[in-house]
Amino acid sequence: MSEPCEVSFKLPRHRDSVPRARAALRARLGDWRARQDTAESGELILSELVTNALRAPAPGDRMVGVRIVCRERGALLRLEVSDAGGGTATGATPGTLETTGRGLQLVDALADRWGVDERRAGIGKTVWAELLASGVTPVPRPAGAQAAAVTVRPGQSVRAWGAWHTVRSVRSERYPSGGLAVVIGLDDGPALRLPASEPLTVRAEDGATTHPGQVFPR
Repeated sequence: MSEPCEVSFKLPRHRDSVPRARAALRARLGDWRARQDTAESGELILSELVTNALRAPAPGDRMVGVRIVCRERGALLRLEVSDAGGGTATGATPGTLETTGRGLQLVDALADRWGVDERRAGIGKTVWAELLASGVTPVPRPAGAQAAAVTVRPGQSVRAWGAWHTVRSVRSERYPSGGLAVVIGLDDGPALRLPASEPLTVRAEDGATTHPGQVFPR
């Protein structure tokens, strides 16, 4: 396997950074002679990740970091965008969780894998996405079933931020408006705070689906 091609750079928190990121990706993939079937989707994904990072609340002097890794001429393209903003990035319907938008739904549709990690140095997060060229078999995503947040129990796994997380604790509380909220503690990352009826993709710890009566068909 050939060595990966890699580049990292920073962008100011300005709307012009989105087309600059796309142009940089296009130029690099051209230099690396990457496959065309990954380039177009890669540009769309990077645009959405940078846009999302620019919208995250952060001090104005904090820049957005971009890392591009290309293996085997685009057989695998990994895109990472880091920002100093708070909140989380999810692929849920806009308005249901913390820091989301329709852009991450597009990322979820185009990418073979994506997720969010805390930055090991400094504040904020890194949202990443991986794209495989056509003809390359991706690692299959584990299957799950849709269940209301209020039915989730410790020991099950829920899908959030593009990955599976084991549920460590579940508690309920009231919104100021009077509605019921569920706070789900996870093995990694911040807790999920959701309306009780919010659907989640859930599976048991052993990979089985949730108990009868708790599952809604996908």
